Amino acid sequence: MYAGLFAVAALCAAPSSFAENPIIQTNFTADPAPLVHDGVVYLYTSHDEDDANGFKMLDWRLYASTDMVNWTDKGVVASLKTFPWAVQDNDAWAPQVVERDGKFYMYVPISVAGWPKNVIAVAVADKPEGPFRDALGKPLIDKAEGYFDPTVWVDDDGQAYLYWGNPNLWYVKLDKDMVSYSGKIEKVASKPANYQEGPWFYKHKSKYYLAYASTCCPEGIGYVMSDKPTGPWTYNGDIMAGNPGATGNHPGIIDYKGKSYVFGFNYRLNFAETPIHHERRSVTATELTYNPDGTIQLLPWWDGVGAKQLHTLSPYERVEAETIAWTSKVKRDRDRPIDWAPGVKTAKSDKVGMYLTRITDLTYTKVNGVDFGQAGASTFTANLASGGKGGVIELRLDSVDGPQIGRLTVTPTAGWDDWQTQTTPVSNAMGTHDLFLVFKGEGDAPLFNLDSWRFSKP
Repeated sequence: MYAGLFAVAALCAAPSSFAENPIIQTNFTADPAPLVHDGVVYLYTSHDEDDANGFKMLDWRLYASTDMVNWTDKGVVASLKTFPWAVQDNDAWAPQVVERDGKFYMYVPISVAGWPKNVIAVAVADKPEGPFRDALGKPLIDKAEGYFDPTVWVDDDGQAYLYWGNPNLWYVKLDKDMVSYSGKIEKVASKPANYQEGPWFYKHKSKYYLAYASTCCPEGIGYVMSDKPTGPWTYNGDIMAGNPGATGNHPGIIDYKGKSYVFGFNYRLNFAETPIHHERRSVTATELTYNPDGTIQLLPWWDGVGAKQLHTLSPYERVEAETIAWTSKVKRDRDRPIDWAPGVKTAKSDKVGMYLTRITDLTYTKVNGVDFGQAGASTFTANLASGGKGGVIELRLDSVDGPQIGRLTVTPTAGWDDWQTQTTPVSNAMGTHDLFLVFKGEGDAPLFNLDSWRFSKP
């Protein structure tokens, strides 16, 4: 099953300068945990398997964007195998990653055989894309109740706080090493109104916030505010009310390039496939607005219109093929071991990294806001491999049947690992447009894999 297969009817449901929700269509994703680092939004997610009925979650994934519309798949950055002492067949639940002193720390709830509840583990990496490695070889938190949904914030004075909990809310002050604590685990005595799970702890200007999944079920997003990182907390209502179409929710909130955003998830792609509710969720995002007193304006339930594009995309630099605003039934993949376990050797073709795969007839990808400039482009070059019959890439503007500016006939290569660049002339590619790469070919078998592309000027 291809998570994006059912997205076709929603195409162009929003103006081209806006994202379309859900922002990820090639995998079922949930529990968004955005991190802003060096001008990039890194979006860590949990991952619902394609055949999930209840929760079936084995790994954590990463997507990145600088415009809040086009998202680049970075693949699996950690999995249950990152923690070999954990239960391996399920329970890779809601993550969060924070940076401190050049290191990136991932906090996750996982299960341990024989334990009645989850524990919180921590992994560490030298860069946001990983690889993440187990930092402790044991749980970080295993002595409190409800080890769900860790959220971490490093305050201005350097003190880091870890909150978590379902059905209660707990916190502890982390040591500077981010993988230990020396103080007492505290239970929030007065649990926020309608609190269920999924806390997201952060600071905006001078106020501290806890947003959370509220009022089950369905779950909306509630929030409380405080002048201190440990409360007392004042309830201020909802950021988003619940919706009968979704049993769950999970907020992630950031400030980025002068704007604020809230991430969550819906079940839109699941219900496009079937009227039966499965835990096959899809991450969403939209802009969030604060009032002058710091309270947050109520948002409608996730709809097809997401965040506005912050800047255009240049086609004259290398663009990873897995950079997508919207897609049909194309699946993104990684040509390397996905578990990132220590000592695992990568394949020779690991140099390719992420690429588009399972490309078949009439599939497509869409990239929003591509700025060709006034002079326009003269050629299109793609890095690809085909152990099949090859096929065609039609380059169209603004819709799947919009003006065609070029047509690359993909010649088969020596195999699926034989990557080659192939080029075709283009014309009338000027100004700013949404770019559609429409794939065509014979039969139902995969046609080719696509790693990256770029245009050239005259």
